[in-house]
Amino acid sequence: MADNLFTDLAKVIDQVGRDKGIDKDVIIDAVKQAMLVAARKKYGTYREIEAQYNESTGEVELYEFKEVVTAEKFVDEEVEIKLDEALLLDPQATLGDSIGIKLASNDLGRIAAQTAKQIILQKVRDAEREIIFSEFEARKGEIASGIARRVERGAIIVDLGRTEAHIPPREQIPGEVYKPGDRIQGYLSEVRQTTRGPQIIMSRADERYLVKLFEMEVPEIYDGVVEVMAAAREPGQRAKIAVRSKDNSVDPVGACVGMKGSRVQNIVQELKGEKIDIVKWDEDITRFACNALAPAEISKVFLDEENKEMEIVVPDTQLSLAIGKKGQNVRLAAKLTTWKLDIMSDSSASARTAESIFNLMLLPGMNETMAQNIFQSGFGSFQSISQAKVEEIMTIPGYDDPDKAQKLIQDAAALIKNYKDQGLAIPKSPQAGLVNDKNTSAKQRAEEQLKAELSKLGTSN
Repeated sequence: MADNLFTDLAKVIDQVGRDKGIDKDVIIDAVKQAMLVAARKKYGTYREIEAQYNESTGEVELYEFKEVVTAEKFVDEEVEIKLDEALLLDPQATLGDSIGIKLASNDLGRIAAQTAKQIILQKVRDAEREIIFSEFEARKGEIASGIARRVERGAIIVDLGRTEAHIPPREQIPGEVYKPGDRIQGYLSEVRQTTRGPQIIMSRADERYLVKLFEMEVPEIYDGVVEVMAAAREPGQRAKIAVRSKDNSVDPVGACVGMKGSRVQNIVQELKGEKIDIVKWDEDITRFACNALAPAEISKVFLDEENKEMEIVVPDTQLSLAIGKKGQNVRLAAKLTTWKLDIMSDSSASARTAESIFNLMLLPGMNETMAQNIFQSGFGSFQSISQAKVEEIMTIPGYDDPDKAQKLIQDAAALIKNYKDQGLAIPKSPQAGLVNDKNTSAKQRAEEQLKAELSKLGTSN
């Protein structure tokens, strides 16, 4: 059996190398290790045995090494050989040499040969797994196509030819159903090496899958003329992708849409009807946010660059359009811009402005114009002024002097203490029409309440 196993070994090594794509040296090492294991099973682990591959004969040869000793010192025949016997094998042998004696591989026995065969097969499998892992590790970030075979715990198992890939439930487009035998493609998002071999994760829900589809469909993106700057998806429902052109003569949005929408429609079909908004990217974050919220019209934008937050004011009639169904439009725009977006209507913004102006005018000596300047500088209440630094207040027109800025902070802190000491709640504006000259009665009511509040505190405005 052992003799049969290793007969024509050179042919076996070449054939396995071709069929499995495994390096010849890997297979030879596996065979050498297998022969050693088989020899140690027969002869024991105490003896010093080595395996060598003879390329000229195409065989793995086993050699047992023994130390040359004098007849007087000879003790253990398994690790020692007498000098006179060693000279018969090698006329140049001397005391202390280690001399190799060839062992017959056909004496290994059936069980030992079977063990060797199992080791060779395991080594070949390990090498094959490593090749597959390396291949798909290099392909990570690409789109792969295969055949859906089965579903295991909600994950779709895809046959990629040499191996299988998994599409977990979270990486699937909601509502999609694939039957065994259906062709399916996805984005190679992750490749892991596990004890059971390479584990390949495919995704159809990843934003990068959308980007790759555009790269495949739009030559201008593939060639680098048009660049995808960001993408956001709610798989199966809606997506936004931001693009820019490196060539002023090329319209990035038009290139992605294609003639009569042909290019984007091909992608929509692949994503099972997912609606795709193609947005023109702009390095000005305000313009980019407005583009991302299209088709809604934008009235005003208030930036908080430190916290990457943005308040966006839209006409009352555009509010639902800007927010989108269940907040989808603004949610995707926020993902695309990476800023927190807060949408409000013109009327809500006017009411908030009026409330802020009313609040600021509670400060001693504050008039409406000064309150407007403070509000437009980013302070919506005297409470926020009380916590500000002098340097921040000095950015407000009219308060560029450190003493004036410091006094404003002190006045705001004193006003808070005054209300607290008297047990009074800080009042709210009765109407949102304080800054709307067309609504005179509302403004008058606000002014009357303001005077009343100031009189309670014993201040005059």
